[in-house]
Amino acid sequence: MPITSNEISVEVNGEKYTLSAGSTLGDALKVSRAPYIAGTAVGILKEAAKEKTETVTEYAINTPRGEFRIEIKNPESPSGKLWAEHFKEYEGKSVHWASPEALAFGPFEAEIKPSRETGSFEAFEVMFGAGGFDPHNTHLIFSLKRHTAEYGTPEDGVFAEVVTGRKIISRLSREDTILGIEPIIEWEQISEKTCTTDLSLLLEDGNKIFTYFEVELSRNAPRGAENFYALTREGTLNVDVTTSSFISDDSLKGETTPYENFEPRREGAISVRTVGYGLGRTYISREERPSSLVHSIVGQVTKGIELIKLAEEGQKLSVECLPPQIVLLGHSFEDVEPVLSSIGVELIKDGYTGEDAVIVSQDPPTTLEILGEAKVTAYAVSRDKLIEIELYPEKAPKSVDFFRHGLELKTKTVGKLPVYMIYDDTYLFKTEKEVVKYKEILPENTPTDKVLGGEIGITNQAAKRMGIIGVRLGDDELFGPTGERFSSTNIVGRIVNPEKLLGVKEGDTVYVTETVRK
Repeated sequence: MPITSNEISVEVNGEKYTLSAGSTLGDALKVSRAPYIAGTAVGILKEAAKEKTETVTEYAINTPRGEFRIEIKNPESPSGKLWAEHFKEYEGKSVHWASPEALAFGPFEAEIKPSRETGSFEAFEVMFGAGGFDPHNTHLIFSLKRHTAEYGTPEDGVFAEVVTGRKIISRLSREDTILGIEPIIEWEQISEKTCTTDLSLLLEDGNKIFTYFEVELSRNAPRGAENFYALTREGTLNVDVTTSSFISDDSLKGETTPYENFEPRREGAISVRTVGYGLGRTYISREERPSSLVHSIVGQVTKGIELIKLAEEGQKLSVECLPPQIVLLGHSFEDVEPVLSSIGVELIKDGYTGEDAVIVSQDPPTTLEILGEAKVTAYAVSRDKLIEIELYPEKAPKSVDFFRHGLELKTKTVGKLPVYMIYDDTYLFKTEKEVVKYKEILPENTPTDKVLGGEIGITNQAAKRMGIIGVRLGDDELFGPTGERFSSTNIVGRIVNPEKLLGVKEGDTVYVTETVRK
């Protein structure tokens, strides 16, 4: 149906919708039922003006071997104009001939005047050439190395150069085809764009709206992928830093991730820094970058790259992960068994198997390994041994970071805490992870008058037993939960159900899960 003057046409995540004139962003989200989490930013693009698309100089060419990009040297040259007007016609063309010096896609008909002169070509230059000097037998030719040849090129000769994906070009053979060609618009030059949380924003005809991005996680990086699952546990990603080449989420900065996957950082590549400054930081590439020995590739944006390019610092973005994370920790066997069965994963029960069993560890530890092996061993304890805690990140941010890091609560929903010593009504714990070696515990949120029963304390750097975690069941006006003076004790939170400690003995392990104050 044609659009009337009282209607506008918009796209939401690639799907077209007709709305009443004067509709808002919120109206578009309701009509489209698009994936969206309240408070996250939505990207909006207006249709690019023709004069802007005429200046496009970079194009992405997709093949079965991967994507490479070419840059047009002079868009106003005869060959440059020919390319801009007809590049879509070259989709579906196969490699017609290949030699050690060059390869050619085609043939096709083109309005060129072939030259009979011998040309000199550098590696990765691109030109049109007419076989037999016949314009009806034109090819798109890619030089693979420096050489001279008679290709029947037009007078302007080389019109483009391969700028990224050069290894892809070298691997192409006569079985390969151009799957698609897309112009790369220089986003920073487009002024008609916005990324907003304002759902009352009025829409215009032709607006393109992006509410979320989708990520396919790499089976070559199961542990890095699991960290990305943890990072986006609430279905959102924080935009802590933006540059022209990437955005980053720094929520897991400082968390160690192994180097697993060496790949180019293509547009939309998700990587985690594995050593050095920014360790644990998660990056999403806005443009292509070379592979890096400190950036492990954990996934790829498969939908919504526009939202990544439009995002602004300080915003949150909605994200969906493929495959979805398998979350067992904190759940019962009864909860997870039908879910695992539905995706063909065998559940092996270990540990306590009573009706009140709660899963506290699993093997393999990651979603992608579980899917690869199609089975998982889940270890459970009785629910009495799972302790709920509430932490105080606003009052003691660095100490809470120490606590979460030591128990791996940044990346898991259940943490493990061995019992170090028990005396009177005081329980002391030591983390399995050697956190004290590289984490400072400066005095922070130290008590002044009284420590309440159930509060969790950490011995700070003012005392020798730095890093010890303690809980006292009763109130105390002299000493903190670790038995230290108030000045040597940082209060990081409280146990919601401290009575669960009554049956615990030295050498036992308790399991901890975070809860939010209601």
